[in-house]
Amino acid sequence: MVFRRRDRRGVGRAVWEGFYPKGGWSRAYQYVKHRVTRLPGTPEEIARGIAVGVFVSVSPFFGLHFILAAILALFMRANILASLLGTFFGNPLTYIPIGVLALNIGNVMLGVGSENNVDGGFGVMFAQASQELWHNFESLYTYRTADWTYLADFWSTVFLPWLLGGVPLGLGAGLLAYYLSVPTIRAYKNRRKGRLAAKLIELRKKTKLK
Repeated sequence: MVFRRRDRRGVGRAVWEGFYPKGGWSRAYQYVKHRVTRLPGTPEEIARGIAVGVFVSVSPFFGLHFILAAILALFMRANILASLLGTFFGNPLTYIPIGVLALNIGNVMLGVGSENNVDGGFGVMFAQASQELWHNFESLYTYRTADWTYLADFWSTVFLPWLLGGVPLGLGAGLLAYYLSVPTIRAYKNRRKGRLAAKLIELRKKTKLK
């Protein structure tokens, strides 16, 4: 498996590494870059996958980014593994600026002000919305009473503006990722082919000498 870990992490370690990966963000970037450049497929297919992952990571569908990226990658004939790696564009360091930009763009598209968007932080609001949604789901089978007040407000002030604003923002980020990735991946693959060809020639020379 490509993403299977050799060592199992505890919950606390997993949460901490979500904010500060083992070895730092520079090492994490180099790891993802190394994985991407070694993926099978043409540079265009891999770059499309990265673009798809970046586009999806801008959306407010937290918890579904992998699934959405894989579906879009299939539809666009992109590299699926590259699309999954591309979703790491959305991480604890980028969620806040992504959210602020997407909300501002969405508010402009909806023609409303931005003063009523965020109160208490993105994480708290999404966590509370998820909790309320689960509570209302349970009310279908228990004695609890469903309450859609917070979810309705969350939808109109946060989720919908973020969703709408995330489309042009994600498209722009995805296109930029694509055009930056294609020449980088192609150059790396060409260098790798050159190194493999050189090793093959050297191996043949050694065989002839024997």
